[in-house]
Amino acid sequence: MKDLSEIRREIDDIDRQMVSLYEQRMQLAADVADYKIANHKNVYDKAREQDKLRVIGEMVSDPFAKQGVVELFEQIMSTSRKKQYRILAEHGMMEPLEYTCVEQLDYNDKKIVYQGVEGAYSQMAMKAFFGEDCQGEAVATWRDAMEAIQRKEADYAVLPLENSSAGIVAENYDLLVEYDVSIVGEQVIKINHALLGVKGASLSDVSVVYSHPQALMQCASYLEQRHPQIERKAVKNTAAAARKVKEDGLVTQAAIAGRQNAEIYNLEILDESIQDYALNATRFIVVSKEKTYLQSADKVSLCFELPNETGSLYRILSHFIFNGLNMTKIESRPRKEKNWEYRFFIDFQGNLAQEAVLNALRGLKEETISFKILGNYQACMDK
Repeated sequence: MKDLSEIRREIDDIDRQMVSLYEQRMQLAADVADYKIANHKNVYDKAREQDKLRVIGEMVSDPFAKQGVVELFEQIMSTSRKKQYRILAEHGMMEPLEYTCVEQLDYNDKKIVYQGVEGAYSQMAMKAFFGEDCQGEAVATWRDAMEAIQRKEADYAVLPLENSSAGIVAENYDLLVEYDVSIVGEQVIKINHALLGVKGASLSDVSVVYSHPQALMQCASYLEQRHPQIERKAVKNTAAAARKVKEDGLVTQAAIAGRQNAEIYNLEILDESIQDYALNATRFIVVSKEKTYLQSADKVSLCFELPNETGSLYRILSHFIFNGLNMTKIESRPRKEKNWEYRFFIDFQGNLAQEAVLNALRGLKEETISFKILGNYQACMDK
C-alpha cells in the first residue's frame, strides 16, 4: 500500500500538469474568439459542444469516471465561452441594449396608476416612491394598469410583486413577460393589517371577513386560531374590502385592510397588527413604457426560458459566478403554452453599464431559448 504522503505528491504533480494544460486550452479559446470576431460567428455552438461531449464520454470506460469527465468538460467549455464573450466585449462586439441611462427619472406632470381604490397598499407604495403630493389614478385590475402603460395612457404603474410571508404575486410576474414594459423602481411597504368593522360593531358580531387573497393568507393563523368561526371571502383589494363593509353597513361584516382605511371609510378598528408575522412587508415595482435606468441603479431583473435538458439551469447560473455577480433571487413560473416547462425570473446586483453585467447578459442571451431584461433599478432597502 502506498504511503498517503506519496499519493498526495503524485496528485500534486498531476494537478500541476492539469493547470498547465488548462491555461493552454484557455489560450486556444482566445484564438477561437479572434476567429469568430473575424468571421462574425456566434460564440455558442450547441451542436459542436454536444458532439464534443459525446466523443469525450466514449473515451472513458468506467461509468462513474465517464460522468465526471463529461461534467468536467462541460465546465471547461462553459469557461471557454465566457472568456470568448469577454474578448468580444473588449473588441466592441456587444449588441447594443434597448436601455438608456439617465441621471434621474422624470416625475413632473406624469400620470401614475395603481390597482385598487383609495386606501390600498398600492396607493401607499405610490406615495412612498413618488412623494405624498403625487396624484395617482386607481384602476380595477393589475392588467388594467399594464394596459394603461402599454397604450401610453399612463407614464408609471405601481404593482405588488412579492410579500415576505405569502410569497409572489404570480399574475404580475406573468404580466411582466406579456407586456413590453420596464421596471424602473421598487418600493417596500410594511404591511400592518387591521380588522375593520362598521361603527358600533364588536369582534363578537363578526361572522364574515373580506380581503384580498394575499391578505387573508397573511392573517391565516390569526383567523384560524383566534376566530375560526369567521368565514373568509376574497375580494380584489384590501381597500375595496373596507369600502364594501362601509357600503353594506352590517355589523356582521369586517375587512382586513390597512388602518388608514378606518379614517377613509369611517370604520371601527376592531383589532390591529393581525398579520401572522411582525416583519410582514410587500415589495412593489414601478413600471414604465420607457426603457431607462438610473446611473445609480444597482439591481437587474430578467427572465429566460431553457431547454428541458440535464444541467441547463446549472450551466446558465455559472454566468453569474464567472462574472462575479451576486444573484439575490430566482423564481420559476410555468409556461402556459407548454405543460411542465418553466420560465425563470432572476434578480441580481449590478448596473447595465458594468462590463461584468454586459458579459453575463450576452452569454445568457446566446444560451437561452428566450431572454428578456425586465429592468435595471435602484433596490429599496426599507423594511
